Amino acid sequence: MNVRILAWLPLLLAVFVGTLPAQSFSGDARKIGMGGIGYSENIATRMIEDQRPYSSIVVPIGLIQLFRDLNHFDPDDDQFDPVLAMEYAANPLHYVFGRDPGGTRGRFVEDIVNGTLNRDLNTYRGFKPVNNLTAEGLASPSFGKTFRVYRRDDGTFHGFYVGAGPYLSAKTVLTIDKALTDVLASSTPVSIPNRIFSIDDASVGQIALAITGGYRGHLAVRGRPARDGVYVGANYHYLRGFRLEDAGIQVRFATDQAGLLTINPTTVPALVDYQYSHSGSGYAMDVGVAAVVDRLEVGFGANGIGNRIDWKDLSLRRYTLQSLVQGGEFIEQRLPGPPGKTRVELPVDYTGSGAYHWNSISAVAEAAHGFQGTRFHSGLEFRLGSIDLRGGGGYSLERWHPSGGIGLNFSQRVSLDVALFGTTTNIERQLRPALAVSLRINRGL
Repeated sequence: MNVRILAWLPLLLAVFVGTLPAQSFSGDARKIGMGGIGYSENIATRMIEDQRPYSSIVVPIGLIQLFRDLNHFDPDDDQFDPVLAMEYAANPLHYVFGRDPGGTRGRFVEDIVNGTLNRDLNTYRGFKPVNNLTAEGLASPSFGKTFRVYRRDDGTFHGFYVGAGPYLSAKTVLTIDKALTDVLASSTPVSIPNRIFSIDDASVGQIALAITGGYRGHLAVRGRPARDGVYVGANYHYLRGFRLEDAGIQVRFATDQAGLLTINPTTVPALVDYQYSHSGSGYAMDVGVAAVVDRLEVGFGANGIGNRIDWKDLSLRRYTLQSLVQGGEFIEQRLPGPPGKTRVELPVDYTGSGAYHWNSISAVAEAAHGFQGTRFHSGLEFRLGSIDLRGGGGYSLERWHPSGGIGLNFSQRVSLDVALFGTTTNIERQLRPALAVSLRINRGL
């Protein structure tokens, strides 16, 4: 791993991991316009045939911004900006208004990555990252097939599922000295003699393969439509780990009597203890149940029961930087790795959902608790012939994220969906407007 990236892993993860299950990775502008519904995973609700089945094709207008800023993504370029790079990684598909590669934030990140900070921290006033943040997320899509071993004409079936897919998890616990962010946020110059400001973080990322086997079942209700009834699903994931990245980072800003960063600090300005492994194994389980009664749908699920990976053959390296103002490179020191195995556990993610469909109106809501604390999404859709109107909102990372959208139905088969939504995929956690566009191919008409 490039040390310039490693040293700023906490800032990267702070931007990235909170967005894994959110609007940012979805290409479906219809769901985004309805508050970002559809991202709280429940294997039982995914079994329910969509009320209006369709396929969505994203129009990646966010690439317009990405190609403009490519020079900021190269770690060997002096304009390398890892925070901007991860803002794009966290929200690559949609156009985000106010995304600026320059400004005070850009200068601060560029100078600190290159070890060329201006000795007067007041130079960077106007940039205020968050003080405390615990962020975590898991992306683990599964690709496979359900084999039905028993079925009846009324829609009842029992079967088993076999699949596989990537397993990507990340967590960071970030603390930035409030006195430092107060300086950066001040509208007037601040005198800061003989002070030590700190940034501390513990960050863990995992890459693994999930091999999945599970059960799928639908218990239909006699005399009711085949879609009605109770759906049950369960998964067991065998996790084969390929990469563990575990970094503990300490950064210290020391000032002298004049309030300027010291050229010869008495403490190490930047220290990174980096632990990694290429071999791990573990498991996780998911369960879910859902029910459909005419126009009403409800569901409940628990994902990641017992979720853990035990990593072995760990290696440990320490990197230190002697100055934040005079340039230079990190000095590497190889240390003995810890004996035995290191276990990384993830929380259980509980989800609940409900939906009601009228002839021309749909109302949906989802709630979850686990990753990122409590999350909530809800929205409405009004179908008015050639135009669909949508609105909603979501709550995550202790912020509300409003959204709205429109669907233009060119024919029964083809539609264009556009959504405007709020996103906080930036290190300042500022709420910024973003635009999503997708084509919808309607099926089952």
